[in-house]
Amino acid sequence: MAGKVTMQDIADALKLSRNTVSKAVNDTGGLSDATREKVLKKAIELGYKQFSYVKKEDSGEEEKSLPEEMISAKTGTARLGEYFTENGFAEDIRKSDLSCPPASRGMIAMFTTTMPGSKRFSSAMFDKFQNELLRNGYGFAIYMVGEDEVKRLYLPHSFSRKDTAGIICFEMFDRSYCDMLCELGLPVLFVDAPASCCHDAPKADRLLMDNRLGIQALVEEMVRRGKRKIGFIGETNYSQSFRERYLACLDAFILLDLPYKKEWCITGYRDAEEKTSQDYQSYLTGKLGNLKKLPDVFLCANDQVAFCVLRILRKLGISVPDDIYLCGFEDSPESTIISPSLTTVRIHGEIMGKSAAGLLLSRIQNPDLDYRTVYTETTPVYRGSTGDR
Repeated sequence: MAGKVTMQDIADALKLSRNTVSKAVNDTGGLSDATREKVLKKAIELGYKQFSYVKKEDSGEEEKSLPEEMISAKTGTARLGEYFTENGFAEDIRKSDLSCPPASRGMIAMFTTTMPGSKRFSSAMFDKFQNELLRNGYGFAIYMVGEDEVKRLYLPHSFSRKDTAGIICFEMFDRSYCDMLCELGLPVLFVDAPASCCHDAPKADRLLMDNRLGIQALVEEMVRRGKRKIGFIGETNYSQSFRERYLACLDAFILLDLPYKKEWCITGYRDAEEKTSQDYQSYLTGKLGNLKKLPDVFLCANDQVAFCVLRILRKLGISVPDDIYLCGFEDSPESTIISPSLTTVRIHGEIMGKSAAGLLLSRIQNPDLDYRTVYTETTPVYRGSTGDR
């Protein structure tokens, strides 16, 4: 490359931000080893000369301490206790001072794209999870990961790898970002996970709710009530749980000799570029509006999808439960207050929290264990959307 090579030249060559390149060449942290090595390799290849640090092992000199040039404004850090205090969760956490949690054995970092408490099971889960960590001498910090960080494979700027004993991921479904976290050399646990086949699951432990039995119990009950025409709505590439719920539905069709209609299984959506919830509603409106005949029941991948379907059906003049039954999955707070109330599958948060702590702590203590996938119990809850009172 002619002329002086700049950080921007390296960034353009790798399709990364200049900030990422700066962190790598200045060794200011916040990147995975794999990303940093990729940047340094390209910098050397292009002939970049302005490295601002010298590694001890290369020269015997002290490393220079340099400030980061930029900090992402979209990334934030919060203590779980502080968040729950502000939002009214968990009496024992409200009474605790967790601004400097006891961390004699290190910190557990949670990476998430959505704040705990937005789901009914998640507040109970993280309450139990954190209590188990504190009891075992670990601190806990939450790192919100924004869209920009996910795209550019950034670690949160305040995340410290050397102070971290393990990572738990919640609502983290971007496969490249999850693979990057697995390359950090730290124990990692996914609560749910990116959609994958058995042979290419992330190199980490996984904790999921029992998607198969929960869905199959719903299908069996609908058949018992004489509802044999069943459809499924949910983006199967969104997460492992969404995919498993769809596959459980297909298994039930085979086991119970039910008809399979492709037009009743609406499983696409995110094949192109990023899309919004409004885009998804438009997508479903088109699919549902074009159906010549409805099934007896729609099973939805989660409650939020079911709420969206309910709104669309109303606009189309279709009544739930008179014209069609509707089921969700999760038992979110809204499921009891909408009209009609939503039949769904309850996820038990405390069980998940206890299991999550056990999996992550055992991985910290025994890092050479084979990777494990654990499922926790789920329970169908029947309400107004299937004619129950």
